[in-house]
Amino acid sequence: MGKARVERAVVFGIPVKKKWLFSEPHRPQYYLDDDARCYYYSATDEIVASEFLQLSSEEVCNIAPTLCGFNPTDLCAIDYVDHMFRKYPFWRGIGELFLRHDDLTALTADESARITHPALRDIFVFCSERNIPVCFHQNSTSVSHHQHFEYLYEVEEILRNFPQTTFVWAHCGASRRVTGKNYVDMISNMLHSWKNLYVDFSWVVFDDIICKGHRPKTSWLKLTETYPDRIMIGSDVCGHFELLGPAMARYNTFLQSLTPRVADMVAGDNAKRLWFAA
Repeated sequence: MGKARVERAVVFGIPVKKKWLFSEPHRPQYYLDDDARCYYYSATDEIVASEFLQLSSEEVCNIAPTLCGFNPTDLCAIDYVDHMFRKYPFWRGIGELFLRHDDLTALTADESARITHPALRDIFVFCSERNIPVCFHQNSTSVSHHQHFEYLYEVEEILRNFPQTTFVWAHCGASRRVTGKNYVDMISNMLHSWKNLYVDFSWVVFDDIICKGHRPKTSWLKLTETYPDRIMIGSDVCGHFELLGPAMARYNTFLQSLTPRVADMVAGDNAKRLWFAA
């Protein structure tokens, strides 16, 4: 973080683990490496917690750990969440939840996860009572439907039913091969309609939609200036943290194209308010 000039970070594990099949000659390093299934892996939270407990008092102030290692289709998931918050009361939020996640969902054992699944209802109430955000990955549409946003109604249903819960839509609902026409208009309409919705510009939404060709599109700059208090950036770096600096440097031109106050909000102030407030 110091080398990357990153002041604070939200840190979470990966909620699924890739199985190494006996029939596969090489240990998988990524979920797309072979056809083996993934499974929900609660030890990811214990790993994050054990590392967090080793931080100095100064370092603790700059890290916001969040909880994610539960099956979002299990009606008992709330029991796990409650237990982990009692055991480690330092959690600052829930997520990133992997819900509709194209290839990863197809490769994950068990029922397909989605944001409207009944297992998540008590967790959303839990978060509203504690004033902590829920960060979720849910594709806005499938990899084959780009004329309309096939899964948007599910996100809207949850925003409508849980108005006191703060939701952060990871990557604006984009993913590999998941785009759609007039994407910026869709995000603008969502931010206008739902005051409890935040978005982040990390991963493929930034590289493939917002900033394609290495220059930020004017429409996305205008959107950011219109909703400066509900947009954030992030590295989405997984496992190899020496890449944090280059990942965050991608945003330099984008931030420099914004007014200074808006740039400060997007670069850090909004995230501080959500995950680092008392």
